[in-house]
Amino acid sequence: MDLLEYQGKQLFARRGVPVPEGRLATSPDEARKAAEELGFPVVVKAQVQIGGRGKAGGIKLANDAGEAEAHAEAILGMDIRGLTVHEVWVERASDIAAEYYAAVVFDRSAKKPLVMLSAAGGMEIEEVAEEKIARLHVDPLVGFLPFHGRRLAFEAAIDADVVRPVGAMLAKLYDAFIGFDAMLVEVNPLIVTGDREVTALDAKVTVDDNALGRQPEIAEMRNPSTEDPQEQMAKERGVTYVKLDGEIGILGNGAGLVMSTLDVVAQAGGRPANFLDVGGGAKAEEIVAALEVLLSDEKVKAVLFNIFGGITRCDEVANGILQALDQIDVSVPIVVRLDGTNDEEGRRILAEADAAQLHPAKTMLEAADLVVKLSKEGAPA
Repeated sequence: MDLLEYQGKQLFARRGVPVPEGRLATSPDEARKAAEELGFPVVVKAQVQIGGRGKAGGIKLANDAGEAEAHAEAILGMDIRGLTVHEVWVERASDIAAEYYAAVVFDRSAKKPLVMLSAAGGMEIEEVAEEKIARLHVDPLVGFLPFHGRRLAFEAAIDADVVRPVGAMLAKLYDAFIGFDAMLVEVNPLIVTGDREVTALDAKVTVDDNALGRQPEIAEMRNPSTEDPQEQMAKERGVTYVKLDGEIGILGNGAGLVMSTLDVVAQAGGRPANFLDVGGGAKAEEIVAALEVLLSDEKVKAVLFNIFGGITRCDEVANGILQALDQIDVSVPIVVRLDGTNDEEGRRILAEADAAQLHPAKTMLEAADLVVKLSKEGAPA
């Protein structure tokens, strides 16, 4: 679960991380009032779960109430890299003497939190040379110790007079990372003010979805309007779905099989539109729910069902597909490959249905070649 900047800052404040004072606004009038309460100058910041807001014109400085209102009016409704701005954060402007980059991320390969610090803040971290980023893996049983912060500050060539304050800030960010079950805590920029105080000017926080049960306050921060509609629909229906950029819908049972199917479709010259896993024990109603999610993406030109019947019975899947065709207006061709438990019965059910949308295939390679062909031809259902 990705949080908006203002939500991340609210969490930071609970852990003692200094952040500028701000107000949330959903209209130009609210932004004007917020700016008047904070005092000038203020910064009006678009709230979207993506970077590059400044380059897109989503962050603007206002020196009076009129400017704040005008900036909010321009930013609200703006499209930033595919996301629409519904809220702005009006924040008291900061006196910036230096900009750093700081982050704590879970490193899956090392199975440890990774703390990073760079003196090259205020720009996209991907553009910073690797040697300019200090890194340190933290043993979760030991935790982040004071000398860890000082070591990172020295290695990142942080100004000498703020080595200890920056180290203390890293300790607080690590505490937030652990305390909120986060997968990522990122501050860019982490600033040093003219008074040499260290402050988090930004907040990017990603919380582990699997931990939301013990983070009820964070779970309440979820805003469906900021999420992809297909992924939100999938969550409501209990299926695992990740939206991609292609035009071939992929549905399988088991993450390994779905990932293999993505690779085979790509090898056949197609572009997968999604990753959709209905799980190892998919029933008819789950197939219906999954197909509804998949077909809600207008870019999908053809669908590939790739089912291996272990726990899942292929006849159940076949019945689920036919049930879905009765309930949903399906206007794209569907290629179905069934293998495993009751696969012959499943194929018989589909064959007797004589549905024009269905195209059977015996092997994964055959299915991939066929669905790519149908998607490119725009074959009628």
